[in-house]
Amino acid sequence: MGELLSPKVDFVFKRIFGAEENQDVLISFLNAVFEDAGQPLIASVEILNPFLEKDALSDKMSVLDVKARTESGILVNVEIQLRDRRDMEKRTLFYWSKLFQGQLQEGDSYRQLYKAVTVNVLDFDYVPTDRYHSTFHLREDATALLLTDLLEVHFVELRKLKAQSVGLERRLVRWMLFLTTKTREGLEELAMQEPAIQKALTTLEFLSQDERARQLYEERQKALMTYSADVEGAREEGEHQRAVSAARKMLLAEMDVKQIAEFVDLSVDEVEAIRRSVN
Repeated sequence: MGELLSPKVDFVFKRIFGAEENQDVLISFLNAVFEDAGQPLIASVEILNPFLEKDALSDKMSVLDVKARTESGILVNVEIQLRDRRDMEKRTLFYWSKLFQGQLQEGDSYRQLYKAVTVNVLDFDYVPTDRYHSTFHLREDATALLLTDLLEVHFVELRKLKAQSVGLERRLVRWMLFLTTKTREGLEELAMQEPAIQKALTTLEFLSQDERARQLYEERQKALMTYSADVEGAREEGEHQRAVSAARKMLLAEMDVKQIAEFVDLSVDEVEAIRRSVN
């Protein structure tokens, strides 16, 4: 057998959790999250945006999330993020609001609105605590009184699990390990303890042997790497421009070139070139 694809890549993640035939896999994962947060469990789901390969192929930077509705009408959005784009809270509220307001048509009553839940699976540290699972609601600041349970946001931070001593008795831990374990032996051990993980592993193995799926996987990886490089390049360019602007102001204030170079993290030659342009 060849190397397994990473279930953390959004294309693979959605194929495992967002395919119609894998509803039981999604239910198991969501119940692991809800159970860990002390929330009611669910019995069934309807996947609202089933995985469609042609959609993923047509837009390399499309958002490959999983949307579902539970038997009680609760809407759930699940998304995995591998890189910190420094906008997670805004992104979360934006997608939650689209999920929530999308329930109503013009003329509908607000009383028809159901709870909307966002589950963010992150491969980077985000919430400033040591907890690998954080749950947020709308509460009053002084008394912690819950305004409404219609908004619920979960952050599942994969890297924080590695720093903790945890046992496999927690279902969420098993699912987090499924997403992060790199060896087939480790995955098979997890699958023996959770039937839904066995099915998820079977899906992963099938994808890993499929030539078209591997091609799509590599295309998604390249697109994400290019995007990250472009963002980092733009960030570095912005930082450089701020350094040049600061150097100009210091030169106008007749500060020493070497001191300026050290202060703004530019070379002496760069500051000299800026000085010549100023003069």
